[in-house]
Parts: sequence; structure tokens; C-alpha cells
Amino acid sequence: MKVSTIVLIGFVLLKFALQYIVISPDYELHRDEYLHLDQANHLAAGYFSVPPFTSWIALLIKLLGNTFFWIKFFPALFGALTLIVVWQIVKELNGQLYAKSLAAFAIIFSMITRLNILFQPNSFDVLSWTLVYWCLIRFYKTNNAKQLLWMAFFFAIGMLNKYNLIFLAAGLLPAVLLTNGKNLISNRFTYLALLIILVILTPNIIWQYNNHFPVFHHMHELAATQLVNVKRSDFVIKQFLFFLGSLFIIIAAWIGFLKYPPFKKFRFIFYSYLIILAIYTYFKAKDYYAVGLYPVLIAFGSVYLEYVLSTARFRKLIRPILFVIILGLFLPPFYAVFPILNPEQIKQHSGRFKKYGVLKWEDGKDHQLPQDFADMLGWKELAYKVDSIYNSIPKEQNTIVICENYGEAGAINYYSINKNIHAVSFNADYINWFPLDHEINNIIAVKEDGSTISDSDKKNFGTIIEVSMIENKNAREYGTKIILLKDATSSINTFLLNKISKYKNENQ
Repeated sequence: MKVSTIVLIGFVLLKFALQYIVISPDYELHRDEYLHLDQANHLAAGYFSVPPFTSWIALLIKLLGNTFFWIKFFPALFGALTLIVVWQIVKELNGQLYAKSLAAFAIIFSMITRLNILFQPNSFDVLSWTLVYWCLIRFYKTNNAKQLLWMAFFFAIGMLNKYNLIFLAAGLLPAVLLTNGKNLISNRFTYLALLIILVILTPNIIWQYNNHFPVFHHMHELAATQLVNVKRSDFVIKQFLFFLGSLFIIIAAWIGFLKYPPFKKFRFIFYSYLIILAIYTYFKAKDYYAVGLYPVLIAFGSVYLEYVLSTARFRKLIRPILFVIILGLFLPPFYAVFPILNPEQIKQHSGRFKKYGVLKWEDGKDHQLPQDFADMLGWKELAYKVDSIYNSIPKEQNTIVICENYGEAGAINYYSINKNIHAVSFNADYINWFPLDHEINNIIAVKEDGSTISDSDKKNFGTIIEVSMIENKNAREYGTKIILLKDATSSINTFLLNKISKYKNENQ
């Protein structure tokens, strides 16, 4: 086995190990993970929240046992594959073992590892961006048109994972046309590639059409509730902080694109980077949307640095120092970025967390814990308490659990030991998953702190009891109430069908 292969295997194993080490056992799954896992039980060509790819992975996880190990394995796998693709890009650029190792080290000790701890579309999103760039690099290096077909495949699958890739296309298209456009326009494989993309995306496009394109409503809602709190300056600053340890490699890539002759044919990558960042900044996108831009830059920067250091006077001293710099700049914010400290330890070091800006939530305000960490607490408690209420109701009565958000519904469905429970919500995809085959007698309502039972709900039940609440003060769901609505006085199914119809009409 070649030394290069052994080193690569070592980096991959380190990557996998790190993904499990950085999560404290005090935390549960993240609210988003519960929704994605539940999609395995409702396979479709599309969803209100995300495209269908994540549901396919969720089905694999379900078949493997739905355990914590496998839930965390797949985002870690996508992160490891990103590392391998970056290694291959370095190889395509004629980089040697030092450049490959530097790039792999930079990928591991970066924001990408933070993304790879959660079962969300983000990990595969970064991988798909990197794969698209890799195929284009191979095309322009070898002039092998089949690479365009692979690029089309990876782009389409990436779109079925997260629509974020539309921004990659928005940046790549003008960048390529301005530099090497003739090679693409005159190549028949380009049009075959477009056809492949269309064929793969067609089922999801049809689903979007049949459901009145919820992706646009989702984007509008995102802009109104979350992106409105995003500052353009914060977006730009975070681009540097995410890859602080490897910033010198990224800067080296910029210089290499402009000065290093072997990179000239790939200059479209640099231009696409600038265009995409400009688009994201203008629309005040979430900072992590742009993470997929950086693996390819790290590959180019590592190759250029290897070239520069090959003739440097103190290269034997400088070369290992670059690894120390990456690790040295990665470690200071480590405890603020990864859920390795328990909630009480975080509170004791709140100043450190506030310094890095991680206590600010989507509402624009600072809280005691980072939002993602608070989103990983209280779910087992919720499921246990809902189970207790559900089991106290006579089995011959049909009871439904209705939550205010997808995290609550997904967590109950994941942790509940009662397989008859199918928690739903008027939030996200759960609006399509209401079990209304039998007439409903009772509702267990999960209400966020400050929410109340509506007058229309009260009229439909003989008894309403506030039974319990989430008591974990560190959880984002702290104060969430669990209310039992018993003894229906009218048709709850008809009431819910009307409510679902009204909700869908208001959100189309």
C-alpha cells in the first residue's frame, strides 16, 4: 500500500473519531434531526422543508436500527468523503503528499467538522459543491467530456438534497462563460448534462408544482423570520472565522489563481467564489450557506503553498509550522463551537461563548446557551411525559398528539415507547401526516410557553387539563406545556381537516 493511501486512511479515521468525540453525552439529538428521521416514515418526491435526499438517508438509518451511532455516521461519512474529494483535487493539480496532507488537515479542523455533527442536509451540501468543482477541474484538465455528465449527476443529486446549489449555478455559469465558455457551449455533452439534470429533478419539480411550490413560501418565511436578523457584515466576518486556522491557505489560493500559471485555466473557480459571496451577502444569507465554496479553495491553496515552499530557504521549518497554525487557531473557539461542554459548564464560561457570538439566536438576542445546543435538550423528557399521559387514556379511545413545531413532533415519534403514537403538527411536513383514518376522541396538545388553547378548540372538548410541562431550564423548549383535551363533543376529524385546509391555503 502506498504511503499516500495510508496517510489518507489515517486522516479519514481521525475525521470519523473526531465527529463522535466532540458531542457530550449530556445532549440529545437536534430538533432538525427528528424531522429528517421521521421523513423515512413518509417517503415522497418532495417535502415542505427540504428536498427528498435526506429522507433516503433517513430510511437507511431506520433500516440500520435508528441508533445514535448511525444518525451521526452519515454526516460524518459525507464529511470524510469531502476530505477524500479534496485529496483527489490536490492530486489532479499535481500536488504531492505535503499538499494533500495540509488540505486534509485544514478540512478536519474547520467549520466543516461542526456541520458534520448533525444529521441535516448541510453535510451532503458541502460534499456536492466539492464534487461539482472536482468534475469541472477534471474536465478542463483532461478535456474528457464525460466529466460534464458526472458533474450534472452530482449537481442534480445535490439539488435533491438542498436547493442551495442553485447559488452554485448562479456563480459558476457567468464565471465559466467569461473564462472558458467556448469549451462548454460547443460541446454536445453540455446539453446532455443539462438533460440529465432535468430528468433527475423532474419528480421533485412535479411535486413542487402539485403542492404549489412550497419552496418559495419556505424561502419567504425564512427571510421574514430569520434572515431579517442577519447583518451583511456578520455574514462576511463569519466567512473568515469559519476557516480561521486555514485562512492563510485560502488567501494562498486567491494569489495562486492570479499569479500561478498552472491555475490560469481554473480561474473561473475564483470568479465563481466572488460572485456567489456577493449574491449571498446581498440577500443576507445564513453564514454557513457558503461553506461549500471553501474545500476547493483549500485544495488549490495547499498546492500553491507546496509550490512556494519547495524553493523556500527555511522550508523544513515552515512546512510543519503550517499544521501547528491550523490547529492552534482551531482550538481556542473549540469549546464554544462544539457541544463538548455540558450546559452548566457553558454557563460558567459564558464570557468565552459570548465573545465568539454563539449565544445569539435567530431572534437576534443573546441567550444562556448556543441555540443549536439548547435545541438538543428536553426532548426525552417531552416524549416520556407524553407517553405517560397517552398510556393513562383507555385504549379503545383514539388519541392524537398535536405539537406546535416539528421538533416536538419528531422527538415524540423517535423516543416514544408507545408505537401507537403518531405525533403531528401544523408546522413543516407534519401538516400532511395527520392520522385521520379513525374518529378522534382526545388530543394531547404540546404548546410552547406563552401559547394557549384557542376558543374553537375549547368548544370541541368536554374536559381540558394542563397536565405537565418541560422543566429542563436549559432546553429551548423550557416551559412547553402538555395539555390533555378529553371527551370530544363534535367531530374532531372534520375540525382538523378544515384547519389543515385553511393552513395550506394561507401558506401557498
